Amino acid sequence: MSGNLLGIYVIWLRELKRFWKDRSRVAGALMQPTLYLFILGTGLGSAMVASRGGVPAPGAGRFGGYVTFIYPGIIGMTALFTSIFSAISIIWDREFGFLKEVLVAPVSRWSVAIGKALGGSTVASLQGLVLLVFAPIIGVSVTPGKIIQLALLLFLTSFALTSMGILVAATLKTIESFQMVMNFLMMPIFFLSGAIFPLSNLP
Repeated sequence: MSGNLLGIYVIWLRELKRFWKDRSRVAGALMQPTLYLFILGTGLGSAMVASRGGVPAPGAGRFGGYVTFIYPGIIGMTALFTSIFSAISIIWDREFGFLKEVLVAPVSRWSVAIGKALGGSTVASLQGLVLLVFAPIIGVSVTPGKIIQLALLLFLTSFALTSMGILVAATLKTIESFQMVMNFLMMPIFFLSGAIFPLSNLP
């Protein structure tokens, strides 16, 4: 059991180090949700105001009511995409032989999977929590209790999504096929999550 726990820790730590050392990945993880939030959110919010004859939505802040609405959705979207695509490292490791070295180590395979899932979900949760810096700009009040609740929710959701990605990645051979399958799974999850528009408006 101690060997399996050590294996989980080592694989978890490797996932965090791989993310932190890849500066372009860190920058992209911050820039993409920022663009979605302020450009897509402001653009769609302006279109909604125009459709109401220029009358802002009740309670609209500096960036409009739609940006406030989409803000938690962008945090969720960040966790969703980061969690799912963190599992792509399994295919990468298989192609370069690292996975074979891990599988012959004196640890069980479930500990390898849990270490991967914990590493991916930790990275995804951290990326989602970083977006809380925009809360005072948008006009969203955040308390320490809400931050703790959000961190737990993000981690549990990210762990489930990363595990799903690992399950798919374990059965595929190429990165291209993984991207195709995961996009097919992710887009309905994202569009039916209520992050972009209320589900009550769907036909």
